Amino acid sequence: MRLPPFQSLLDDHGTLVLRYLRAAVGPDEAEDCWQETMISALRAYPGLRDARNLRGWLLRIAQREALDAHRSRRRRPVAVEQVDLGSIGADQPADPRLWLAVRGLPEKQRAAVTLRFAGDLDYRQIGELIDCSEQAARQNVRAGLRTLRSGWGAERMEAR
Repeated sequence: MRLPPFQSLLDDHGTLVLRYLRAAVGPDEAEDCWQETMISALRAYPGLRDARNLRGWLLRIAQREALDAHRSRRRRPVAVEQVDLGSIGADQPADPRLWLAVRGLPEKQRAAVTLRFAGDLDYRQIGELIDCSEQAARQNVRAGLRTLRSGWGAERMEAR
């Protein structure tokens, strides 16, 4: 199977990958993770045998980069008084505190919720990306939303 030029892959899916990473790791680390994702993809691209799901392939690489970013964040101190969370994306105006809460979810729930709502993927695709069944992907999204609703709803009620 013939692969399209790598630049076409970037043009078609680069914005989606960046949007996913902004939601997954925050705007401060998203561009670095995006670059690492594309470098990894470029290295692996010549050996790729199947071009049927290039978007999913890129999102899987991005999900692994996001996981690495979360792991490395635990090991390094933050030397600022306040972190500006900014916007998740131009087409996704959301309260940055909500995405901060999403980043506090357990790994699989965080990945499932982010892929569902920032990546706009269906449960089958999410399951493929996080190595679980479609039903488990649905359950991870459901559990993540339940946790967010309980914490987010309580926080919003206290603010009133």
